Amino acid sequence: MKKLIFTDLDGTFLNHDDYSFASALEALHYIKENHIPLIFTTSKTKAEVIRLQQKVGIIEPFITENGAALFIPKGYQNLELEDLNEYEGYKVVMFGEAYSKVLEFYNQHKQEFSMKGFSDMSIDEIMQLTGFDHTNASLAKQRDFTEPFILENTTLLLELEEFAETQGFKILQGGRFFHLVAKTQDKGVAVKKATELFEQLFHDDVVTFGFGDSKNDIAMFENVDKAMIIQNHYGGYVSTNLPNINRSCYQGSRGFNEMVLRYVR
Repeated sequence: MKKLIFTDLDGTFLNHDDYSFASALEALHYIKENHIPLIFTTSKTKAEVIRLQQKVGIIEPFITENGAALFIPKGYQNLELEDLNEYEGYKVVMFGEAYSKVLEFYNQHKQEFSMKGFSDMSIDEIMQLTGFDHTNASLAKQRDFTEPFILENTTLLLELEEFAETQGFKILQGGRFFHLVAKTQDKGVAVKKATELFEQLFHDDVVTFGFGDSKNDIAMFENVDKAMIIQNHYGGYVSTNLPNINRSCYQGSRGFNEMVLRYVR
């Protein structure tokens, strides 16, 4: 039985405040030593994930922008993916809409619903809201599928959610931002497809672990064998009625480390 780890980044593999994964190094060593695919499953962009993979020292498939796309390195473990489209050295399965289509909806309705998205924010504004340095803030603006935004009047959220649904979109809530995404996408859809590809690769069943801390991780939890809920930066846990959950005692990378060593090892 092969193991797969799907993990959210901000507030899970990375700390919420300083984006460090230093407290997860023991778990990371175990993952690498045992050749367990570590699949970043995140609201971050392709550019952000590639930079983080370089820092972590892995080359693995990854899921970007809240399940908008699954990217697989070209030639990854000789996996036969000839039927998939190729994009900048990766094979890609897309579940979301093009960013241009998402922005069309956003630009038409941003004033009506008091939205302010990344496309309307300067690099300095994104740095202030996220704590990113200039490079990471720039990478966060290189979007392919979705628009993160703040809602200046949160009483409009329900109305926005209902209207977006009629237009083929939905609103996801992450640790810092709301996200305008296509109705066809979520982390669960992408995780399910990635799991199928790994079953094809290994010619065997796999056991899947999903790590996350926010509402936008619930779809991932619903599509893994073992859901690992990391304590959020408020000291609480995302609410779910799923039966297969475990909760960490710690936040961020320390919580990730704890749960890998307790349940995956």
